[in-house]
Amino acid sequence: MRVVAGERKGMPLKAIAGTTTRPTTDKVKESIFNMIGPFFDGGIAVDLFAGSGGLGIEALSRGCEKGIFVEKDGKAFQVLQENIKKCRYEEHSELYRTNATRAVKALLKRDIQIDYLFLDPPYKKVEYYQLVNTLIDGGKLSEQAIIVCEHATEVSLPDAYGDYTLKKEETYGSSIVSIYSK
Repeated sequence: MRVVAGERKGMPLKAIAGTTTRPTTDKVKESIFNMIGPFFDGGIAVDLFAGSGGLGIEALSRGCEKGIFVEKDGKAFQVLQENIKKCRYEEHSELYRTNATRAVKALLKRDIQIDYLFLDPPYKKVEYYQLVNTLIDGGKLSEQAIIVCEHATEVSLPDAYGDYTLKKEETYGSSIVSIYSK
């Protein structure tokens, strides 16, 4: 795993040992960012199931001003911390070791507008995709927000989350990446 593009292009990222997480491959990560816009001019990215932080770190490398990373697994959180430090993004990152539902409740209490929302929960936990609606209903997604959901091929996500409609869907082996925006 590595940072694919931007100011930290080529920086190797530490992977999480074991099978508790399923990291997004560099190929899929590169495809995601080619679909949503290769580079950004600021904005806030939220990586709700961060794992080792690959998606959020990629967003920072490509120009996001802040990344909010949520990961509940202890080993994964430690690797996430190491990767943020290695990439020198401590000043641009907030890391939370908690579950995604609790993190979304905390985000609802903040004066924040999310520009890029990444959801890649464990594939058997389909209920976590409803957190998108919670954030929309709470007014936490900006008008230009892009929602990226990675899910198993046997999982069907809706055609829209509120006003954010499915714009693109790509299959990569046993995974599908679904992208929503207004």
